[in-house]
Amino acid sequence: MVSISAIITAAGKSSRMINDQKERNIPSLNKLILPIDSKGKTIIELTIENILNIEIDECIVVVSHDDCEITEALYNINDDRLKIVHNGAVTCELSESLYNGIKNSKSEFIFSIAGDQPTISAETYNNMVNKMLNSENPKKTISILRRNDIGLLKTAKGLGMPFIANREELLKYLKNQDDNLNPILRKMHRDGFTFYGIKEKDKFELLNINNHEDYQLFLEFINTKSAYF
Repeated sequence: MVSISAIITAAGKSSRMINDQKERNIPSLNKLILPIDSKGKTIIELTIENILNIEIDECIVVVSHDDCEITEALYNINDDRLKIVHNGAVTCELSESLYNGIKNSKSEFIFSIAGDQPTISAETYNNMVNKMLNSENPKKTISILRRNDIGLLKTAKGLGMPFIANREELLKYLKNQDDNLNPILRKMHRDGFTFYGIKEKDKFELLNINNHEDYQLFLEFINTKSAYF
């Protein structure tokens, strides 16, 4: 039986969102703990709930050791598969956070997900898993949410999370790296990994929540797509 761990990176400082909030004279909050409904559910909680709706063995959330508010939000999720891993340093690049999470995982395959990706559905996650598992060589295959092309990809340019890949292969490429993920994915593509771009269920699955305007678009989306969740 295939084992899958989800690693959700949630250690960023949300600088663009907080700067935008300050310019608008609204309370400054890390984007991951912004509310999405009247009950106070947060962006990070919905991101986690969506991945927990598919068959995975564990969900590891990587936080900075000073992110008390994010950690507190995770206590609202009652699922034995959820684990919290703390980075050793306050400031870490994305590759370091992901590597730290993967080191603490136990599965053969890793779903790499950003904490600010609450619009991605269980259906899309399952499509990514199935494409990888049905490939000729799952160990050397990366199934990733497309940015441009769909299907077999000729380049990894512009790609990022979410994606699913083999745990041991990811550890090799992430070790001792201090960078964003795209340069690492491009290197894996040059080294012969097969990349498949998976089509989104809805255009909002491609939304990056970086500033207040993005957040407002996201709120409009969930208010009109309540059945989606």
